[in-house]
Amino acid sequence: MKQSLTHKILSAHLISHDTLPAPGTEIGLRIDQTLTQDATGTMAYLQFESMQLDSAKTRVSVSYVDHNMLQTGFENADDHQYLQSVAAKYGLFFSRPGNGICHQVHRERFSIPGDTLLGSDSHTPTSGGLGMIAIGAGGLDIAMALAGQPFWTGMPKVLGVKLTGKLQDWVTGKDVILEMLRRLTVKGGTGRIVEYYGEGAHNLSISDRFTICNMRAELGATTSIFPSDEKTKAFMKSQKREEGWKELKADEWAEFDENMEINLNELEPLIAQPHMPDAVVKVRDIAGMPIVQACVGSCTNSSYHDLGISAYILKDKAIHPSVSFTLTPGSKQVFEMIARDKDMTLASLITSGARVLESACGPCIGMGQAPPSGSVSVRSFNRNFEGRSGTADAKVYLASPETTAASALKGVITDPRDTGIPYKYIGEMEEILINDDMIIAPQADRSSMKILRGPNIKPLPTFTAMPENLHGKVLLKMGDNITTDHIMPAGAKVLPLRSNIPAISEFTLVRVDPDFPKRAREWGGGIIVAGENYGQGSSREHAALAPRYLGVSAVLVKSFARIHLANLINFGILPATFVNPHDYATIAQGDELVIENAHEQIAQHPENITMLNKTKNLTYQITSPLTERQRHLILAGGTLAYAKQEAEKETAST
Repeated sequence: MKQSLTHKILSAHLISHDTLPAPGTEIGLRIDQTLTQDATGTMAYLQFESMQLDSAKTRVSVSYVDHNMLQTGFENADDHQYLQSVAAKYGLFFSRPGNGICHQVHRERFSIPGDTLLGSDSHTPTSGGLGMIAIGAGGLDIAMALAGQPFWTGMPKVLGVKLTGKLQDWVTGKDVILEMLRRLTVKGGTGRIVEYYGEGAHNLSISDRFTICNMRAELGATTSIFPSDEKTKAFMKSQKREEGWKELKADEWAEFDENMEINLNELEPLIAQPHMPDAVVKVRDIAGMPIVQACVGSCTNSSYHDLGISAYILKDKAIHPSVSFTLTPGSKQVFEMIARDKDMTLASLITSGARVLESACGPCIGMGQAPPSGSVSVRSFNRNFEGRSGTADAKVYLASPETTAASALKGVITDPRDTGIPYKYIGEMEEILINDDMIIAPQADRSSMKILRGPNIKPLPTFTAMPENLHGKVLLKMGDNITTDHIMPAGAKVLPLRSNIPAISEFTLVRVDPDFPKRAREWGGGIIVAGENYGQGSSREHAALAPRYLGVSAVLVKSFARIHLANLINFGILPATFVNPHDYATIAQGDELVIENAHEQIAQHPENITMLNKTKNLTYQITSPLTERQRHLILAGGTLAYAKQEAEKETAST
């Protein structure tokens, strides 16, 4: 059979089957590379430490610091010190604060066509723009990969997206992924890998490919991938890594599970309206709306091209008086490039009145630059969830850097084609000054390395096995599209507590109900009920770990987002969906739900579990999407509890 590129790479890394099974079947994959960032890395490495191994077993693993950059107290600085010492102890590369956003740096210095990459950040698929299978996952999955264990996931369907034509002036890769979101919605990619191919794919720049793959996360897909071609080779040559390049593509007439076609010639500048990345319209449909803030940056759009085109639009002009405009270079390399290029990019930005931020995630994760109350902000970021900006009633729109810069110039949402500015293509620089001084490589002799722990780094919580009868009150009932930002907020107040589960648990679901943590403690835990696409967004495992710490034993919804579902299982929270979705309407907060003989039901037929609503004397049929392997994890109390249980059995038998 003619194979897609996705199937070729998965086949080469498959360790659980002889051949790729049908979609939906659980598969185990060998992982070549891992990455973490500081908001998720501390917990991942605490979990890895608990396995008591001498070193990481992966080919390349990198610990990045890019999220918790505001050091208003000791917490973030202590975490950074811990991460650096862990990297030194276990043989990881360490990207120091200021070196850049993990996905930008990784694509510059580490991504290899044909490799697998697992990252504790949902935008890890960025590296798919270089022909990798790059997947976002929870921190515990990273810890297991570091230990040489396979990554387990459902065999995805492959959605082949044939791109034809060529982007018109002022239309970008951001508009391609916004068009994908318009068509598929934020849950349309669930259970799928999106593979781009065709003449249009080869016409796209490397920067555009990275942007498209980055926002795979917003589609809910497992990952996205482009072929590795001559443009890939040119990019790697510019990074002085040409030896790692190889041509990779789908076979001619390859078969995909599903198909879609996008004619790039027909695309226009697009924009996502509040408060979801799939609320997409043409920029011209809402042009003229006043704005007070514009931001270019994030792991989605912080390349040399993105800052260069912004500077070109603003050259010899001033930002509109009503607008605060920020730009973020994605890496030290990008920052240095815009400072040294012949077009005086950095000087043009400063002269225009733009505020150039440090190379970090910054405002994308609510770490600074919160807009004014009730205002409109246009951002070249990846998410516009309500409150994510740091201002609860702000309206955030997502657009390309071209549209964002044009809007900053005019003071209203503006299609860049309507500025009167002649189009100029800004590509990647062909010659780059490579300087890896901010990346600390592993040393051969690590025997004397010590782990440094500040007082905010608390021991990893341990959890008990599931009880024979699972019961609890409904702690909270919510609707559709509850994000991990709802469950566990980011921002400058919460992120410093990522290594302190008792402290961070006090913020669980407070954006939905400020009393949730208190009620969970008073009721001795319980059950969460919600609608479709529960847990979409970030890979943050704290959105499962903190609820488990508060005693949440089960989450009953209409459907789950992929990464959050895996995180719930990893920490021993039973994920379940309604067999009859109409049952959702009969449940209220405070209802007492019970699964009698839970161990027996889950072990024998998780696809048909009986749950009782004792408050209303109703019986529900629910199903849990558990493989045989995952049933053992859930019943033991989670992945680490199961691993400890199996180790004790092995010790006892010897």
